[in-house]
Amino acid sequence: MSPPVVAVALSGGIDSLVSGYLLKQKYNHVFGLHFRTGYEKDPVDSSLLENQLGFPVFCVDLSQAFEEKVVAYFIRTYLEGKTPNPCIVCNREIKFKELMIRARKMGADVLATGHYAAVVNSFSFPEKKTDRAYLEKAKDSAKDQSYFLSMLTRDQLERIVFPLAGMKKEDVKTFAQAKGIRPIHPGESQDICFIHDNDVSKFILKKQAIKSEPGNIVDMDGKIVGRHTGLHQFTIGQRKGINSPAREAYYVKRMDMAANILEVCFKKDLSVKRFQVKEINWNEEDRETVPDIMTKIRYSHRGALSTLIMKGSSGEVVFHEAQNAVTPGQAAVFYRGVRVLGAGIIQ
Repeated sequence: MSPPVVAVALSGGIDSLVSGYLLKQKYNHVFGLHFRTGYEKDPVDSSLLENQLGFPVFCVDLSQAFEEKVVAYFIRTYLEGKTPNPCIVCNREIKFKELMIRARKMGADVLATGHYAAVVNSFSFPEKKTDRAYLEKAKDSAKDQSYFLSMLTRDQLERIVFPLAGMKKEDVKTFAQAKGIRPIHPGESQDICFIHDNDVSKFILKKQAIKSEPGNIVDMDGKIVGRHTGLHQFTIGQRKGINSPAREAYYVKRMDMAANILEVCFKKDLSVKRFQVKEINWNEEDRETVPDIMTKIRYSHRGALSTLIMKGSSGEVVFHEAQNAVTPGQAAVFYRGVRVLGAGIIQ
């Protein structure tokens, strides 16, 4: 078997640079890809990456695909009264689809990134001889990004490598300092890379050229308790921005987009024990009922014991104990131990 050709996605941050350095020590044929979304504040000079890593780095313009598949999805989901997760869609549709297609056309066998997660496949762990590629949590639980990678298909996972899987963030920083690796853009990347001021409402209004539509805020009994200035500003479980004084803080319970009504509740009323999912990406043997698995309903959620009942690509999650702020549009990610079994979109 001929030595593999490895492409590594390079943002210019410390994680991707250390990944590129590690790959260069291990493989003879490595090249870098820096992709552009059209939303960069400061474009990266690829020569600065090449000088540090010692292999060619090519810039790839994916701005059109990013606009159509990530930004449009983000806006559409918000306007449907749901809360989008653009990182999950970007990983599935841009980094490990569009960018991977470009990498393959340039001769790469696999694509590497600086994500904190582990993928078990014939490339990364040939000794395991697994019949299917699958995703696992990273060693660094505080930085684990398996939640954001959970919608990757089995075919995508077959051609991915994560060099930082066994490292902790502090190890990466120490390694970079020892090797003289300097990030082009110091600091951590922001949650939503295409909204620089974190003002989601302003971004949506500007993109859609629409006006905020004021409406009523009601409690769970249907009593009007205030007015809102646009439902696109809210998400399930949100506390901030509800201008309705009460004996205790209100939280968003539901958005009725058709009637333009924001329903609020007290914190104790946010808990639910079961919810529906669709678009399930499953990477285990097919079963109608999967008991005693951990389900994470958002990145910051610790996960909770549950049972998944599947009907094709849809299903129902039943928690052992009720959980707060189950949010339509977010991903529910299913784990057994460190292994990611699959994920679905919360309804």
